[in-house]
Amino acid sequence: MNTHTNIPPAPIPSRLLSVRNLRTWFYLDEQRIIKAVDDVSFDLNPGDTLGIVGESGSGKSTVMASIIRVVDTPGRVVGGEIHFKGQDLLKLPDDEMRRVRGKNIGIVFQDPTASLNPLFTIGQQLSEAVSIHEDLDKAAVNERVHNILQKVGIEATQENLNKYPCDFSPGYRQRVMIAMSILCHPDLIMADEPTTILGVTVQAWILESLRQLQEELGAALIMVTHDFGVVTQMASKIMVMYAGHMVELADKRSILINPHHPYTLGLIRSVPIIEARRSRRLKVIPGFPPDMVNLQPGCPFAPRCERALPECTQERPPLVEISPSHWIACFAPIADGEVDILSELEA
Repeated sequence: MNTHTNIPPAPIPSRLLSVRNLRTWFYLDEQRIIKAVDDVSFDLNPGDTLGIVGESGSGKSTVMASIIRVVDTPGRVVGGEIHFKGQDLLKLPDDEMRRVRGKNIGIVFQDPTASLNPLFTIGQQLSEAVSIHEDLDKAAVNERVHNILQKVGIEATQENLNKYPCDFSPGYRQRVMIAMSILCHPDLIMADEPTTILGVTVQAWILESLRQLQEELGAALIMVTHDFGVVTQMASKIMVMYAGHMVELADKRSILINPHHPYTLGLIRSVPIIEARRSRRLKVIPGFPPDMVNLQPGCPFAPRCERALPECTQERPPLVEISPSHWIACFAPIADGEVDILSELEA
């Protein structure tokens, strides 16, 4: 086992995105602080897909909001660095950051109804998004909008362009959001729970569409989700978060075949499709997520962990590289070969 206690602090210049020691806290009042993201670090190469997974309240969506600087009040980024294409996004003036959002970083939010303006037609909103970021004449803008709509499976007729968001089904509204996110051919697409409100069939289409568009653009993708089944379909790397902390980070195969954090194992075992192959009863992680306002000392997962040691309740475990590019924060990790996930799936 390597003895590093944290991901190397210096951002890696060759990376598309390099996040270091990110801290985003919500100040409810002078005494109550929610450390929604507390010391998170990771890198992303062009074309990579990072899945950020965890239960509600784990901080995964706040990581995404921090990167694009849209953290809601009373939250704010209080520490760390976010280097994107060589620039620290946290140091950019607001007007420059607005140019990055939408042009270099495309965003797909969970609820398109809340993201699209109900007072303007789809055509108006898509055309404006192109015009803000690129100096194109009206004909070129219209051509871009028509081509993008075709890519997401919406016929670019004048009738559809004149429709308002409320005229579309939830699935089609999400297609419009995906179209909005790729209008300017971004280097990075970030999707926050993009399929949560959709049915299974539409969800499958949205995920496949995102995958194909990502490959076509050569873009990197960050997929934020609570669904381990979704993240295993999409991601090349997986980051598991719990109570604002990154508890495990590795490539997808390493995470699925040989998880080392008890929380990661619990998430894998709780996926309905996996459990249905061998039992009618789902395995659940006992207990409840912690109270983020009153976090106790030690590992926040300790009260729910069957492997907890005395030190787990006294101090927070450091992030350690247990094998090349496989990071974990745990005093009682699962050993290599201790759990045979493949046998469980086949049983």
